[in-house]
Amino acid sequence: MTALIIGLVVFLGIHSARIVAEGPRQAFIAQRGEKAWKGLYTVISLAGFALLVWGYGQARQQPVVLWTSPTWLRHVAALLTLISFVLLTAAYVPRNAIKSRVHHPMTVGVKVWAFAHLIANNTLADVLLFGGFLAWSIATFAAARRRDRANGTTYAAGTASGTAKTVVVGVIAWIVFALWLHGPLIGVRPFG
Repeated sequence: MTALIIGLVVFLGIHSARIVAEGPRQAFIAQRGEKAWKGLYTVISLAGFALLVWGYGQARQQPVVLWTSPTWLRHVAALLTLISFVLLTAAYVPRNAIKSRVHHPMTVGVKVWAFAHLIANNTLADVLLFGGFLAWSIATFAAARRRDRANGTTYAAGTASGTAKTVVVGVIAWIVFALWLHGPLIGVRPFG
C-alpha cells in the first residue's frame, strides 16, 4: 500500500503544481525554460504513475474489502465511464459544445471516471486510488475556473459537427477500451 500512496502523492503532486505552487513553477520556467519544465514534469509524472500502478497491483493481491458493492453499481459505473470518455475526447476535438460549456472537460472527465470507479469498487486500494483522483480533479477544476475568471478566458462556441465528432469518437473509444483493452491492461473485464 505504501508504493500506491507514494505514487499517488508524486503523480498527483506534480499535476497539482498550478494549484499549490504556481509561483515556483513560473520561476522555474523563467529560469530554465518551458522545455525544461515539461521534461521535469514528464519524468516525475511517469515515475509517479509507474509507482502507483505497481502499488495498486500489489494492493489488489491482498485486498482490504471495506464494503459489499451491489452489482447494479457496476452498470452505473459503465454508464459514467462512457460519459467520462466523451468528456476526455472533448478536450481534444476543436469547437465542440461540451468544451464550450464545461471549459475543462478533461478534468471533469477524470472526476466522473474516478467517481464511477469509486462507487463500483470496494477495497482500501480503490478508495485511495480513485478517491485521490476524485479529490485532485475537484481541486484542479476549481483552480482552473478561478484562473479563467482572473484571466478573462473565453471559449469558442461549439459547432454541431464538432460536438457530433466528440460524441462519436468518445463512444467508440469507450467501446474499444471497455470490451478489448480494460481486461488485458487492467486485469478486470467490465463486461464479462
